[in-house]
Amino acid sequence: MKIEAYIFLALTAFAAVIAPVYWILSRDATGTTALILTFFLCLMIAGYLGLIARRLDPRPEDKRTGEIAEGAGELGFFPPQSKWPLFVALTAVLVFLGPVFGWWLTILGFGFGAISLTGLLYEFYRGDHAH
Repeated sequence: MKIEAYIFLALTAFAAVIAPVYWILSRDATGTTALILTFFLCLMIAGYLGLIARRLDPRPEDKRTGEIAEGAGELGFFPPQSKWPLFVALTAVLVFLGPVFGWWLTILGFGFGAISLTGLLYEFYRGDHAH
C-alpha cells in the first residue's frame, strides 16, 4: 500500500502546484475550487493508504526483495455470468425516466430496484453458485 500512497502524494503535490497557477492565469473560481478539492481528496486518500500500509504486512510488490512466486496463489472469487446487472440497469432507466414521464414511473422503478438489488446481492447464497 505504500506505493499507492506515494502515487496519491504525488497527485497531491501536483494539485497543490497547479491550483494557484491556474488561478493566476485564468481567475476562474470554479476551476480553482475544483483543483483545491482535488488536492484535499488526494491528500485524504494518501493519508488513508499510508495509515493502512503501516498496519498491514508488506505485500510481495511492496518489498524490495520480493519474488514473483510470493504473489502466487488464489487471487479471489470471480463470479460467473449474472443476469442481475441487466435488471439493475433497467431499474435505473425507470427511475431516471420517472421525472420525464411521471413520478409514478420512479416509484415503480424503486419497487423493481428493491427486487433487482436483492437478487444481485444474494445471487451467491442460493442456486447453483451458493457457498
